[in-house]
Amino acid sequence: MPAPLHTQTVIAFIWDFDKTLIPSNMQDPIFAEYGVDPAEFWSEVDGLVDYYERNGVIVQKDTVYLGHLLTYVREGVFGDLSNAKLKKLGAELEPVPGMPEFMASVRSHMEETPDFASEGITVENYIVSTGLRPMIEGSVFGDVIDGIWANTFIEDVAEPGYLDRLPVPPGPGPISQTGYTIDNTSKSRAIFEINKGVNKNPGLDVNARMSGDQRRVPLKNMIYIADGPSDVPAFSILNTAGGRTLGVYTLEPSNNHKNVKALQEQGRIQGMAEADFRPGKPAYLWLMDTLEQIGHEIVETRRQAFSAIENPPGHV
Repeated sequence: MPAPLHTQTVIAFIWDFDKTLIPSNMQDPIFAEYGVDPAEFWSEVDGLVDYYERNGVIVQKDTVYLGHLLTYVREGVFGDLSNAKLKKLGAELEPVPGMPEFMASVRSHMEETPDFASEGITVENYIVSTGLRPMIEGSVFGDVIDGIWANTFIEDVAEPGYLDRLPVPPGPGPISQTGYTIDNTSKSRAIFEINKGVNKNPGLDVNARMSGDQRRVPLKNMIYIADGPSDVPAFSILNTAGGRTLGVYTLEPSNNHKNVKALQEQGRIQGMAEADFRPGKPAYLWLMDTLEQIGHEIVETRRQAFSAIENPPGHV
């Protein structure tokens, strides 16, 4: 049997972003900055799949908005939109109630509970989003989370023959190409990167064959919180593997309660609550109770493992 690589005492909270950690869409400050009607932009995005299909081009529905955003940059509507500016606009994003304080509270809870602390149980928070990484980095969550999976943009692109030239530090400029992209299904890849510890050990490949004992964060130690339906593939994986799933909804500025309720009725999520993480609120209580359950499961598993070790015979 392969030697264990990790103690498997990490509990991972995996968060969606829009309408989970913030009440609306993260792109709203971009539209406000440049005087663009967000409804008009998203209406155009909704029509892009059909528009390109009529021209014989297949596009990815989940990420087609990124190309349209770059078109707005190219056409001068978002003329000076850079990664630095995206990060600055991210600072304008208002979190939902109770955030980001809740992320600190789950860490401290494990540290201050003797049974959990004695077993070295810790909590990590990750954001997995089809949104924009620079804006998440610039938000109040940028300094309190353990990792981000989200879309990135390139400003200074590698031109033909760039390998034969002296490297030149890129200057500030507008974004011009997509870099890393993540869609609904590749959110699942992020889950397995956390599961296998790829984010902590870059030398590992997410497709590497690993036994359950070799994985850093078992799927059953994960809690996925999102508003769906873009998170349905991730919900499905964790529901099947013993993880926990919570669907959250916002009431203002838009009400998506009906969509999340539909996910619950379809059995895609285990719990449902408003995206309000203040102490005493349903989401807080559900997540804290779930955290405790996973913590006790880890403690019991480790105690059983130690009790199975036979001591050598004593002196007669």
